[in-house]
Amino acid sequence: MSEAAKKSPPMKLTPANVLKGESPLVLTATLEPIAGDRFQPAGFPEIGHVIYKAPRKDGSTENVCIVDSAASMANHLETVCQRGAHDLDLVDDLDGMPFIRCVTGDLADGKLPNDKREVVVTSLTEGHRIASSYFLDGAVLNNDGATGGGKFDAELLNKFGIVLPGSPKAHPPPDKWWNVFKTIFEVDPNSLVHGVLFPKWQIKIPRALTAHLEAFGAGRVDRSGVKFDRLGKTTSGQPIFAVDDATAESIRATFVLDVGLIRSFGRKKDESTVGLSENQQEFLVALALWKIQKLLESPFRFRSGCHLRCTALKSYEQEVSLEVDIMTAISVADFGKPAGTDVFWTREGLYREGKPEG
Repeated sequence: MSEAAKKSPPMKLTPANVLKGESPLVLTATLEPIAGDRFQPAGFPEIGHVIYKAPRKDGSTENVCIVDSAASMANHLETVCQRGAHDLDLVDDLDGMPFIRCVTGDLADGKLPNDKREVVVTSLTEGHRIASSYFLDGAVLNNDGATGGGKFDAELLNKFGIVLPGSPKAHPPPDKWWNVFKTIFEVDPNSLVHGVLFPKWQIKIPRALTAHLEAFGAGRVDRSGVKFDRLGKTTSGQPIFAVDDATAESIRATFVLDVGLIRSFGRKKDESTVGLSENQQEFLVALALWKIQKLLESPFRFRSGCHLRCTALKSYEQEVSLEVDIMTAISVADFGKPAGTDVFWTREGLYREGKPEG
């Protein structure tokens, strides 16, 4: 029997068995450039990309290049939820999943119809997600488009139930954390997957899904670029600048899902459930796995010179496949209607000049 025939089929990972399995779940994807052998890692002016010497157990070292950090990978994992870089609507698979939009537009009789709303940013594009000031400081639109819903931060505080009696300060005592988890889940579950921080309320929820992208056996490729000033409108002339790419023996993306953290968002207490139900916890796992699946199922462009495709996906040494029915997971997660929150800003308030620092 050939080696190919002996090869066992990939182990199927579903949200249900991952939720009940060991924590954390660690997935490693092997990637390669779609053409050639060079790729462009993340870099910084005058530094370029980072290559460090990683010690190995046999006493040797290996050159490892940081292609993308945890923060950058979170951004990539969120882009797969949107229709495009300039189309902030959710993809069809995620229809019914709550998220938040910052909108503006011209009010008519104190209302802003849905077809007149200009979307500026969403909780999938903002680095602070639900905790962004674009949402917290805006006015929640009612179902009929009226702006009488009050400020979003006040609405969250009310649902969290964390305002301290006789004090303007807010801080969640232990039994109120269940309200915090449940409210964030109902409004923006993506924030529970990638983490969120409300510093003034002392609420910090770490990332449940962490990822990083590295290249092993990496080498630096120094090359140059040139800028042409064809109209002669600057004094720069025709400058030559340095560009550095990389090559590597292998490129690996590592995904770590803290299943234990997700399980901590809810539990049975006496005859009732506090925090998130099991179906809701399973949805968070499903969303995390769906994001990984979408990122890897076709060549993904991490940046202009870093277009990579996946050649293998493993959990430790076991080859795996992800089996995710995200639409069913949404339908049983009990989100309710409507499935999104629009927060309104006037154009004048949104586009006002910032205050000078100092």
